[in-house]
Amino acid sequence: MTNALSIVTERVDDIPLLLAQIEKMGIPELLETHFEAHGNWVGTGIGWTTAVWMAHILSQGDHRLSWVEKWVGERVETLERSTGELVLATEWSDDRLGIILDLLSEEESWQKFESALNRRTIRVYDLKRERVRLDSTTASGHWEVTEDGLFQFGHSKDHRPDLPQLKVMLSTLDPLGMAVATQAVSGEKADDPLYVPAIKQVRDSLDVSGLLYVGDSKMAALATRAFVQEGGDHYLCPLPKTQLSDATLAEYLAPVWADELELTPIFRTDATGERKEIAVGFEREVTVTHQTAERVLTWTERHLVVRSHQFAKTSEAALRKRLETAQAELMLLNERKRGKKRLETRTEMDDAIQAILGRHRIKGLMKLTVTEQVDARPMRAYGERPAGVRIKRTFTLQAEVDEAAVQAETRSFGWRVYATNSPLHSLSLEQATASPWNKQW
Repeated sequence: MTNALSIVTERVDDIPLLLAQIEKMGIPELLETHFEAHGNWVGTGIGWTTAVWMAHILSQGDHRLSWVEKWVGERVETLERSTGELVLATEWSDDRLGIILDLLSEEESWQKFESALNRRTIRVYDLKRERVRLDSTTASGHWEVTEDGLFQFGHSKDHRPDLPQLKVMLSTLDPLGMAVATQAVSGEKADDPLYVPAIKQVRDSLDVSGLLYVGDSKMAALATRAFVQEGGDHYLCPLPKTQLSDATLAEYLAPVWADELELTPIFRTDATGERKEIAVGFEREVTVTHQTAERVLTWTERHLVVRSHQFAKTSEAALRKRLETAQAELMLLNERKRGKKRLETRTEMDDAIQAILGRHRIKGLMKLTVTEQVDARPMRAYGERPAGVRIKRTFTLQAEVDEAAVQAETRSFGWRVYATNSPLHSLSLEQATASPWNKQW
């Protein structure tokens, strides 16, 4: 008697590797622990169902639910040997995956799962937990807006104010970029209040103090900085004008402009190995006070006052371009041609000039001279109209760049102030400006 030979041919691709890594991270086990399926759920558990679904997303680069069942059906042998589970393609139908999505959307369960996953993952990779970067983004789409829904109209970062959006706050280990905590909120929410909940979630996940939290200017709200200080952590963020006015910045820079302060050069090694000076800066210490819910909190904050050479160069080039464009538009006011409205009064001429200066943000940076020519022509009497004199005014504008004013303006270009409560031995001026998130360098 001859046994029939059965050959099964499947594309293995990266599936065993992905599933092995997902199992090593403990994702199937943690999902089963923190998410409870309905009593009628049968077959493969939530953990391995989600793990196989994740492998499909990562391997195929496709998040559509309706394609998973067919994909599983074509790889049953591979998936069974990789998971140790009995695999039936129908258990990965879009309806079943939709149920899992609903379970994962339970905020309290998700946060517990995320914290447990972080603790296990960080041990797996032996990551150094020293610096966390926080940033928010938006995702817009053609969604229906409901009163209590996540998708709402708000300030659009992707320049689509016509579409509803949701907002995501992401906390990642820097510089690896590994996500530690994520929070999704409705799209109309402001960024500023999102930082404190995000930091709380990171603390719950990592269970360690003394971290450096790095964020953009929206993280610089005094209440946020006080929260970080009170929790025994450190922060680094640029100060916006609401926290540090132009007048205060000018006060900081006065000794620099008077050549009374020696600046510290800041270097960076480029891709060729050459060490180049990218910026200069100095520090100031200030005392900060904030009234929390329970007490008055006072601490010493370091202000890192830094001028990026590249940022200053780019800003000056942009200003020169605006001056050039504005000067050309101002000269067009002298143009006389058919169909073009004449500026018949000095008020009209002044209004047109100010509109151009304001549009290009160059007020006070140009020397303007308006010459008025009056043409008086006698008019004979005609019918009931008496004889008189017709006055016609013509205005001529001369405009040139005020170089002295431009030099005074550009000397403040490239300067920015960063606030940190980290001591000097933990975060020097050069280390602070070397953070990967700092794009202006």
